[in-house]
Amino acid sequence: MATNGTNGVAKDWQRNNKTIQILNAAEEGKYGVIAAIVYNIEQIIGMVKAAEKKRSPLILQVFPWAITFSNGLLIHAAAQAAKTASVPVAVHLDHAQDEHMIRLAADTLPFDSIMVDMSHYEKEENLQKTKELVAYCHARGISTEAEPGRIEGGEDGIADTADLEGLLTTSEDIEDFLATGVDFLAPSFGNVHGEYGKKGPQLDYARLDDIRDAISKRVRIVLHGTNDFPEDIMKRCIGQGVSKVNVNKLVLDDYLVHLENNANKLSLTKLMEEGVEHVIKSMEWQMDICGSTGKA
Repeated sequence: MATNGTNGVAKDWQRNNKTIQILNAAEEGKYGVIAAIVYNIEQIIGMVKAAEKKRSPLILQVFPWAITFSNGLLIHAAAQAAKTASVPVAVHLDHAQDEHMIRLAADTLPFDSIMVDMSHYEKEENLQKTKELVAYCHARGISTEAEPGRIEGGEDGIADTADLEGLLTTSEDIEDFLATGVDFLAPSFGNVHGEYGKKGPQLDYARLDDIRDAISKRVRIVLHGTNDFPEDIMKRCIGQGVSKVNVNKLVLDDYLVHLENNANKLSLTKLMEEGVEHVIKSMEWQMDICGSTGKA
């Protein structure tokens, strides 16, 4: 590939970017691609094995915590697993909320895409910082995601926005964020990070329709906050234009229960091996629901 762009990156880098390739195919095929958070090597192994068994594309995601915790080692492991997989697998940095961390990740780690999450700032500053960091990532061949509006809550590994007001995404937000050059948008339409409580997800589907129409296929749509999502809600969101489906506890709960129940009963090797099998089963279940099975 010719390297005649900024920083030696080819001008046609977007055509060759793994995350963009995976999500463009999902948009065209009208299915969702699981983008799953990983915290350790067992989860990386299990998720890639599930993708290969189901012949499904996959996006492996880490929070910035994984970079600081492992000094980048976990990201290199994920990238190696993606490189050697028999199906398309991308590596994504989710909810990167620190400008220095984003630049460090773009410069030194093998990410295909990075979520530039400046949603904890007020809108104008959010847009300014997002635009600058999107350009920084693009110059290094890395695609980008942003959050127009603000999705409430937090997860294990990212900052909680409970002390900030949740802001639902508007059509105006869409145009403002598209102007930053971002490749994927994660809208706020009643979805939250973390738990939904007794009532379960209360999503504004009409708003999601408006968001899809405003985007008009110019970028891909990302779904955040899928804890406790039943099959019908997941399928409805994908049917209304979602291509990238972020998951965390939804596919890790069974693994965590396995650890809790067996940590004092099994050898470490057996605990890890059986843990991988739990991850595989949960991932296969969600790949079937999202319609990506057989698409790779």
